[in-house]
Amino acid sequence: YCMSNLILDILNKTDLERLRLSSIDCAEIDDCFDEVLINPRVMPHLHLSLQSGDNMILKRMKRRHSRDDAINLCKKIRKRRPEVAFGADIITGFPTETEEMFLNTLNIVDECGLDWLHVFPFSPRPGTPAAKMPQNDKKVSKQRAKILREKGEKIKKNHLEGLVGKKIEVFIEKNNTGHTNQFAPVKLEENYEPGTSILAHISQSDSNFVYGKLAN
Repeated sequence: YCMSNLILDILNKTDLERLRLSSIDCAEIDDCFDEVLINPRVMPHLHLSLQSGDNMILKRMKRRHSRDDAINLCKKIRKRRPEVAFGADIITGFPTETEEMFLNTLNIVDECGLDWLHVFPFSPRPGTPAAKMPQNDKKVSKQRAKILREKGEKIKKNHLEGLVGKKIEVFIEKNNTGHTNQFAPVKLEENYEPGTSILAHISQSDSNFVYGKLAN
């Protein structure tokens, strides 16, 4: 019983209209995932549990995927469903991470074509194997997180700018705010019923939102 079968069971046995997939482990993607991808009730936004873009760090994290696995997965999914947007969790400053290893992580953002980043500097937990490894200076971890977050803000801004002038479905979450199917945050000129969807014309953007109104 694989991940895709679980997702398809949820869709087949419920009236759920929208399903957004998060914290996806690249190693869990199976041969049936294409059937999940083409289902219109599955949102074209996948959040990956990426953690690092360096093979040695991934190995020391006990992750089951390589950087090439992640890159190839994103390419394959985007080829199957071109409108998809990707988010990812990334940790900086994991024990033994060198500057070169960090650059591999920085570069994978572009190689995977990520749109949204959740970045965390490493923090050791007592009793874990990682806590016993040679630690990076906390200042180094935080500085690398800052660099990655700045890159994340840039790609987010570019993604939002790319929506200006388009008509896009928006799921209303609270009054005049919501998200596109690709998870872009939207502010609208008027209030709408939470839990409903509208087609909005996007007129402008900034670093945090796109802005629009009900499309004609």
